[in-house]
Amino acid sequence: MNVKPDFSRNANQAQTAPAFLSVWDMHAYYGESYIVQGVSFNVHEGEILALLGRNGAGKTSTLRAIARTGSPQVTRGEIWLDHKPLHAMTSYEAATAGLGLVPEDRRIIPGLTVEENLQLAQIAPPIGWSIDRLYELFPRLGERRKQEGVTLSGGEQQMLAIARALARDIKVLLLDEPYEGLAPVIVDEIEKTLIHIKEQGMTTILVEQNAVRALQLADRAIILDTGSIVFDGSAAEVLEDADLRAEYLAI
Repeated sequence: MNVKPDFSRNANQAQTAPAFLSVWDMHAYYGESYIVQGVSFNVHEGEILALLGRNGAGKTSTLRAIARTGSPQVTRGEIWLDHKPLHAMTSYEAATAGLGLVPEDRRIIPGLTVEENLQLAQIAPPIGWSIDRLYELFPRLGERRKQEGVTLSGGEQQMLAIARALARDIKVLLLDEPYEGLAPVIVDEIEKTLIHIKEQGMTTILVEQNAVRALQLADRAIILDTGSIVFDGSAAEVLEDADLRAEYLAI
């Protein structure tokens, strides 16, 4: 078994349990652009971590680097999930090891119904939540199971993208801007879903431009600025620190 020590850049951060996901000294580039600059942090099993920062701070790039998408190109660093070295894996291998990435553009497959999108996610093991269980989580999807996925509303497509990730046996859910373009009532519904799956033990990393909503949902927050971490602590701390929010989140 590959085992890596519990990394942390923040010496003041109390560690109450071993890290489930550890990112250590990760560096990544888009071509010549140095976009992720020595990022290190831990995520504990069952928590929701909000990854925040202004536009261009490196949030999505960090998420994509963890998921091993190949873009940005990771040039240095280590990523460990439940003692498995993700940094030595391809994106497919990382997904099989337990990462479930829901990208900003959702990537619903044209020509397939809601149910076919979910069935395709389960075409090979490891299989996660059953389709019936996913319909219980997202009743709207059950009502539209025979409808082509790309014809759903934006909120319903987001539900389908999350459901498709859960259809695999994942350990960490990576969400990139899940609230973008959605009405507040739909955001409320998505949040209730994320709380429910947290209660089922799911670990989640949430990249979201709507920082207040993300902080209200999250246990912890990391703030990035120009590719580096400037804060790692509780979400409540950020909500209570107006100067920190103004400087790095413009809220």
